[in-house]
Amino acid sequence: MVAEDSYVLEADFAIALTPTLEETLNRGVSLYFVLEFELIRPRWYWFNDKIVEAQQQYRLSYNALTRQYRIGVGSLYQNFGALADALAFMSRVRRHEEIEPGALTKDTAYTAALRLRLDVSQMPKPFQLSALGSREWNVSSDWYRWTVTP
Repeated sequence: MVAEDSYVLEADFAIALTPTLEETLNRGVSLYFVLEFELIRPRWYWFNDKIVEAQQQYRLSYNALTRQYRIGVGSLYQNFGALADALAFMSRVRRHEEIEPGALTKDTAYTAALRLRLDVSQMPKPFQLSALGSREWNVSSDWYRWTVTP
C-alpha cells in the first residue's frame, strides 16, 4: 500500500509454537523472531539490485512471577495474559517502509519479499545445539514474494 512518501507493509502470519518451544518459553528462555523484508530490482545481466533490506526483531518472553508473556520490539514492550494473545500481536505486521526518494523508477517491476522466522542464534548455546537439524525448533514462514510497480 502506498502512503504519502513511503510504503506501508501489511501482513498477517500464522504463528504456532511447537510443544518443545512452548515448554522452553515457559521455563524462562526468551524466543527471538526476525521479520525480514527485501525489495529487489531483478536484472538479467548482473546480480539483482537490493533497494531495501530491513529486519525487525521481536523478543518473546514469559515471566513466571506475573504469569505474563512479554513482547519486545526495539525499546517498546507489551505484556499479555495469554500466549495466544502475544502470538496474535506478533503475527500482525503493520509498518512503514521508508524508501529513499528517487530509489524507485516508474514503470519498473520490483520484487518484494517478506518472511518471519525464529532466530535460533539468539538462544543460549545448549539450545542452539539442540536445534541443529531438529524440526521442533524450526519455526519459519516461507518467503512470500510479490511484484511492486511504482
